[in-house]
Amino acid sequence: MGNLVYLNGELVEKENARISIFDHGVLYGDGVFEGIRAYNKKIFKLSEHIDRLYDSAKIIMLSIPLSKEEFKKAIIQVCKANGMEDGYIRPVVTRGVGYLGLSPWNCTEPSVFIITDSLQLYPVELYEKGMPVVTVPTRRNSNESLSPIIKSLNYLNNIMAKIEGKNAGVEEVIMLNNEGTVAECSGDNIFMVKKNKIFTPPVVAGALPGITMASVIELAIEAGYSVEEKYFSRAEMFIADEVFLTGTAAEIVPVVKIDGRTIGEGLPGKITRELTKKFKSYVDSHGTPIL
Repeated sequence: MGNLVYLNGELVEKENARISIFDHGVLYGDGVFEGIRAYNKKIFKLSEHIDRLYDSAKIIMLSIPLSKEEFKKAIIQVCKANGMEDGYIRPVVTRGVGYLGLSPWNCTEPSVFIITDSLQLYPVELYEKGMPVVTVPTRRNSNESLSPIIKSLNYLNNIMAKIEGKNAGVEEVIMLNNEGTVAECSGDNIFMVKKNKIFTPPVVAGALPGITMASVIELAIEAGYSVEEKYFSRAEMFIADEVFLTGTAAEIVPVVKIDGRTIGEGLPGKITRELTKKFKSYVDSHGTPIL
């Protein structure tokens, strides 16, 4: 899947898709991106993803050379050209070509490209049986240094955490903030369930405001559950009834062990399973057709 790539207004074969080594996205990670899913020839929450992309760009003072509607049409165009039915879409905007040196105002024209591909983030058995995770030493970027609400190309913070997880033999990890409370995972948002109440860290704790996270909160409230954004510690997760992760690529993943402690009964919990079932139906009715 994904033989064609949208690059600065044109569809090109992926083997011929090139950006300059002087692009500041390459040199300094100066740019923004989104990860979007397509289900059954529909793009899930396209408008919400585009809004978040433009929010990230505004925060770093990057002017995207397309309107939001033009960007949506470009995404639909490349998906249609690649015959996408189910898969993953990665729109990226970089600062563009400039000189060596940090100055962004030396970059005259941002680069825009859109990639489509297939994706399965975690093995199937982890969705069925649940996954173990660990807490890593690498802390989440503080809001005062690089706000986690910016989905930027500078992902080294998350990559270092991912490496620490790999060294520990797990697929995903929990990251704490500088105050020592739970922020999020290396690529997913995190929820815990205690006495039928659902909790997730607030954005100011260091969490990216996830599109899938918001969808799951909506589903949980509709199902009658209390959902609260609050700070919580590792210790509180150890004694939670359920823990699960959400993300565009991950969808909903049950967590059954954290730092060697078994969560609940060591199996995907009732609420996690219920929300997973509801989410599968939800994506069908919240997509933009690829026409």
